[in-house]
Amino acid sequence: MEGAAVEETNSKSTSRPSDGRTVEECQDMINRSLKNPTVKFLREHMEKSGCTFGENFIKAVNCKREVSGGYTRGGGIIVCSNHMNLQDEVNQVVIHELIHAYDDCRAANLDWTNCAHHACSEIRAGHLSGDCHYKRELLRGFMKIRGHEQECVRRRVMKSLLGNPYCPEPAARDAMEAVWDTCYNDTKPFDRAP
Repeated sequence: MEGAAVEETNSKSTSRPSDGRTVEECQDMINRSLKNPTVKFLREHMEKSGCTFGENFIKAVNCKREVSGGYTRGGGIIVCSNHMNLQDEVNQVVIHELIHAYDDCRAANLDWTNCAHHACSEIRAGHLSGDCHYKRELLRGFMKIRGHEQECVRRRVMKSLLGNPYCPEPAARDAMEAVWDTCYNDTKPFDRAP
């Protein structure tokens, strides 16, 4: 998701939110996620594409909206500490948002206000990050034996696109459908979907 859709509260909070982790606990979890093989792989490929990021590229914050995190060109990645409980959740957010950062890096003309561009990166992030693994879907209360992964990616792409003020519902759905095949089958930098 592009940064305009993410609102932050004071990132210096030290009191434990009613749900989730403190910013400090979440930042420790982010630091652990940097050792995750998929995160390391994505970082290497971003660097090979000419994009590097500094120490504060991925940071924990408290978020007002019901989102897990976000990516903003020039601002990096945020992970919403008040919506995180487990290391696996932090790893998933970091991987998902790194795919957006990678897309932004490799596509010089990516325009986050263009619904098709945004949809493509969301399709790729949903498909390649493991967001829609059947175990995660089961924990969310979605049970389907066949076709769950693509259905999940579509649902999550629409949720993200509808948070983009430039993508009202009909335009968002049309954009997603128009780019689906190309973007779903684009697995770069992976050889195939993990």
